[in-house]
Amino acid sequence: MRKLSVIYIILSAHFVLLCIAGYSQEHTGPLGAAPNRYNRSTPVRQVAKTTASSLPFFEDFTGYSMLPDATKWMDCQVYINNTMAVSPITRGVATFDGLNERGLPWDPFHNTVFSYADSLTCQPIDLSAYTAADSLYLSFFYQPEGNGFYPLPGDSLMLFMRIRYGEWLPVWKVPGSTLKPFTQVMIPVTDSLYFHNAFQFRFVNIAALNFADAIWNVDYIRMAANRNINDTEVNDIGFSSNPSFFLNDYTSMPYRQFYANPTGERATQYVDSIRNNTTAQPVTYAFAARDLGTGTVLQPLITNTVTLPGNVIQYLNFNNYTTTVSPPGTYDKVVFENSFYIESTTGTGPAGNDTIVKQQVFDNYLAYDDGTAEQSYYLTLFPTLPGKIAVEYHLNTPDTMKGMAIYFGRQVPASDYKSFDIVIYSAIAGVNGASADNVLYTQYSCNPGYADTQNNFWIYKFDTPLPLPSGTFYAGVFMPAESGADSIYFGLDVNRIGGNHVYYNVLSAWNPSLVQGALMVRPLLGQNIVSSYISNAYTNKSRNVEITPNPATDAINITCPGDEKATYSVNNMQGQAVQTGHIVSGNKVDISMLPKGIYLINITVNGINSVPQKIVKL
Repeated sequence: MRKLSVIYIILSAHFVLLCIAGYSQEHTGPLGAAPNRYNRSTPVRQVAKTTASSLPFFEDFTGYSMLPDATKWMDCQVYINNTMAVSPITRGVATFDGLNERGLPWDPFHNTVFSYADSLTCQPIDLSAYTAADSLYLSFFYQPEGNGFYPLPGDSLMLFMRIRYGEWLPVWKVPGSTLKPFTQVMIPVTDSLYFHNAFQFRFVNIAALNFADAIWNVDYIRMAANRNINDTEVNDIGFSSNPSFFLNDYTSMPYRQFYANPTGERATQYVDSIRNNTTAQPVTYAFAARDLGTGTVLQPLITNTVTLPGNVIQYLNFNNYTTTVSPPGTYDKVVFENSFYIESTTGTGPAGNDTIVKQQVFDNYLAYDDGTAEQSYYLTLFPTLPGKIAVEYHLNTPDTMKGMAIYFGRQVPASDYKSFDIVIYSAIAGVNGASADNVLYTQYSCNPGYADTQNNFWIYKFDTPLPLPSGTFYAGVFMPAESGADSIYFGLDVNRIGGNHVYYNVLSAWNPSLVQGALMVRPLLGQNIVSSYISNAYTNKSRNVEITPNPATDAINITCPGDEKATYSVNNMQGQAVQTGHIVSGNKVDISMLPKGIYLINITVNGINSVPQKIVKL
């Protein structure tokens, strides 16, 4: 994994403080997992079509699913998205990395082995009626790095084609490099071995199999007859990014908070980018909005026309609407549906990339992020010094904080054993004129988690609800010294525009974050919530999971909430499960065969995970 390594030579405490005062403790790293990519209701393997497709073939990955279109593709390992690329040909790309179709590392324990990672294989195409004289070409655009981390020269992106005998032949390869604009590749299809009724092509990346730290983005794939090596023009005008948000700072907030100050919270306009891949021409763009709950029209269709220069990305402004709806209930979810359209006079490209439908969700949380992480954020802490992170939020009317949702980046070794406290402040020293920290609430002894819960965030329910007045507050984490809490990875949405509202403290002083992006930490307000942890789901602390004796030599007793059958997993400090099984509360578990060392015990009851417990095997 690409991280900075620092060696500290400690001569005296005074020398250390002088040296590290100018050293940045903030870092970004690749994603160790992306669980939001996998929808458990969707098969993770596509099925080959019974009838082969015919030419022409086209794919620009415009859509709303994170999975490839099953009518065109046979596998689901790449990530279809609108956030990982920089200035794509049109909105939507296929991202190749070191994570599988479930958003988990292909190899979670090693990052030094380079091998085939993701693949993208087209459904069979019937080329039996073609010959070399038909001048078939396959073209596509690719980009290394994008909004992720660049692939090293040892990484690569490859293209294979399937011949009539079933073998796959490599036809193109490019080594890793740093960020560059999308580059188009033209591949002639001339060998008679390709002209059969089940032709296929397949993109594959070679990467270390442990992290999403070797990003390739592929866009705008075309295959047709009667092309030539100079047939590179893209006669298409389409959206090249997602529009900005309805709100001017938050990406989401409870509707009651918005309704208390709609003028202050609403952005004055939407901004979106349109890419004109052809010659200069007039383009009509339009916008409409409605409330999904009531069907109320918030913005009737309004159109404008502008002349776009050729082969450029142009940013267009859509004026935001001022119409709202009355709150249906104090805690009800409200969704505005915003639709964006463009129409050109001469462009002949596909219509799919000419429309975007985007929902503005008002729910029970405050968010600056868009729900997708492109990178991880972490601090470099010192063994004897704690670390703190705080994110600034504001309320327009008093509310009650019930908990916090955090999106964590996976780590190797696993971070389950690391502990931290959630801390809510009304003020932090040195920020907005405050002379000292003012702590309102602390939720002690939390551990990172990665469950497929609300928006793939890990949910922490407060033991006691926290009333908050209108105005500013800060929500964050405290990582104790010598607790193993150093370098906890948090999801980072790098597409955040504007200030990130993040402050960090590693040397007894708060500093504004210099990292671009939104930290994926969300205060949960108003409604009751369900925790991701057993320890929060059962408020009677005496019923939490207990493991005795600890340290242990031959066996341990596991006591867990309720009388239901539970599952347990004994993991080593590299995150590997070394022993698993089923238990009923009070059962003994034989650990006599385990080597001496430190282990983590994870208990699951009725689908709810316990706080990982650390044990020492003697």
